[in-house]
Amino acid sequence: MDLITSLLIIVVIMVALFDFTNGFHDAADMVATAIASRAMNALTAIAIVSVFTFLGPFLVGLAVADTVGNFVDISKAPALVGESVVIAALLAAVSYNLVTWKLGFPSSSSNSLAGGLVGAGLFALGNSHINWGITELLNGQLDGVMKVVVGLFASPFLGFMIGFLIMKILHRILKRFRNDIRSVFVVSQYFSVAWLGFSHGANDAQKGMAIIGMMLLASGHTAVFSIPVWAIFLCASAITSGTIFGGWSIIKTLGFGLFRVRLIHSVANQIGSALVNTLATSIGAPTSTTQVVTATLLGNGSAENPRRIHWRTAGGIVGGWFLNVPVSIILGWVYCWGMLTLLGGNL
Repeated sequence: MDLITSLLIIVVIMVALFDFTNGFHDAADMVATAIASRAMNALTAIAIVSVFTFLGPFLVGLAVADTVGNFVDISKAPALVGESVVIAALLAAVSYNLVTWKLGFPSSSSNSLAGGLVGAGLFALGNSHINWGITELLNGQLDGVMKVVVGLFASPFLGFMIGFLIMKILHRILKRFRNDIRSVFVVSQYFSVAWLGFSHGANDAQKGMAIIGMMLLASGHTAVFSIPVWAIFLCASAITSGTIFGGWSIIKTLGFGLFRVRLIHSVANQIGSALVNTLATSIGAPTSTTQVVTATLLGNGSAENPRRIHWRTAGGIVGGWFLNVPVSIILGWVYCWGMLTLLGGNL
């Protein structure tokens, strides 16, 4: 087996690991409020999220994968150089995921992967091979890296505003009902958790597919960027497996660390987060379920009583978001330097 094929197999395994850590991270985000509000137990919440996370990639298009797959132009790069870029990006994303999971902070797998691709691409290929999307942005269009940069700011802001608005609407609805409607909210949790899981799988699993598509292109197995069916199944399975195991330290941060989450917050959070994810997926924009869920939850709490929110904890989470991309760019650069140094004699 030659080196190029060996690296392709290694990357496929690494993508599975990346998607596992992605699901591991985001499962905690998706079920934290349902568990904290005692609307459902942990096993039930994770089971529902896992099933619908798996279904998501099969029932929507691949617009997000196309966006991520075209961040860096590796079509004319030597096979080992192109593969090194992809491997370095994956290493950067997995490293950031594991460190932030250990610290108990929710982070964005999407931004980690995008930053890793940019850093590795800058080192190995140069600025001209990066699809920054700046020209398109000036013309009122979103493309390339700018989709991630805009998403970094827009999706949390949109999540916060939608979370705030939905919470206000639910409070108005509650004032019109004298009878206890807790049972209605509990039942609604099953649908909102399922929608959130579906929107997560539909968006996040596509990033791993994009990496496999890039690797197949770099290794010469395909002439143009494309996603094979087996890659869709692999990524859906890996991200679902990570979702099943969950991340309890992150559940504690989101479910109990920001403010006292009640059932109404949980319903508002899941509906708002799923809506933002669905809107982003429909235009092919990679979004971070982690950021969306957290920002929406802060919007929920602010709509009720902003003084009850632990803003220091929230500030630490948000600070990690803005460190995500630059740190991942540096990691991608360093890992790519290491890969090309290691493979120097074989280029």
